[in-house]
Amino acid sequence: MEKVIAKTAEDTRTEGSFAVRRKVWNGAVKFFMYFCAFLTCALLLFLIGYIFYRGIPNITAELLTTQTSYIRGTIGILPNLLNTLYIIIVTMVIVLPLGVGAAIYLTEYASSRKLVAVIEFATETLTGIPSIIFGLVGMLLFTQLFGLKQGILAGGLTLVMMILPTIVRTTQESLKTVPQSYREGSLALGSGKWHMVRTVVLPNAIDGIVTGCILAIGRIVGESAALLFTAGFGLVLNDFFASLQSSSATLTVALYVYASERGETGVAFAIAVILMLLTFLINFLASFTAKKLKKS
Repeated sequence: MEKVIAKTAEDTRTEGSFAVRRKVWNGAVKFFMYFCAFLTCALLLFLIGYIFYRGIPNITAELLTTQTSYIRGTIGILPNLLNTLYIIIVTMVIVLPLGVGAAIYLTEYASSRKLVAVIEFATETLTGIPSIIFGLVGMLLFTQLFGLKQGILAGGLTLVMMILPTIVRTTQESLKTVPQSYREGSLALGSGKWHMVRTVVLPNAIDGIVTGCILAIGRIVGESAALLFTAGFGLVLNDFFASLQSSSATLTVALYVYASERGETGVAFAIAVILMLLTFLINFLASFTAKKLKKS
């Protein structure tokens, strides 16, 4: 009897010791996770705060509404603002129909699983290729082989190659989240294949499509390496059609030029602030549009 009592007491002490160790371990892991989250947020806030601290004092009305003039010795980024908007328009007008259409075909129409698997593997591989490679390919393909001049058109076509895999994969994953019962119910009510896709599948997948658009626009706004070879360094103000076939620097390319070649760090930080605000604005508008489309 005494042996049984002693063994029970020993087991109780062992369980108590294990519970204490587990509690200490869980507390340590929880602290480490909170510390990592805090460190990540702190680094992000520090980065944003430092950019705003250095950039906002250099943002002036003249900087935003004029172009750089060597004669007057002034610096203006209005051409770069417009070029960024131009290249977003050109790229998205081309890539959205291609990307969404390809995703719809692969998800809803394609019957060969091997073909779908090969295309999905190719798109996933393309998303990991460095942007400088796309820039070199775009320069060789569009400016040398097709004879296009450096400008918004060549840069936009290069970005289409970069962004198309992102649009295809995000749209595909969004379409796959639509329950199969929705499709079957629509077809059972007499809808055709395309009518079912247009009225049932796409409205329920709009969130994922908009998310892909946000990712695509964010990459367009932040891209510089590929555009150095295709869009050019031009800082001259051109209209939309003239900029298609003339050297036109976007905001990111202008930031690189002013920071590395001209030593204008103040202007570079001002451009960085504008890029961040533009990204926030695009994300807000895209989210607002997605909510409106989902409600309708």
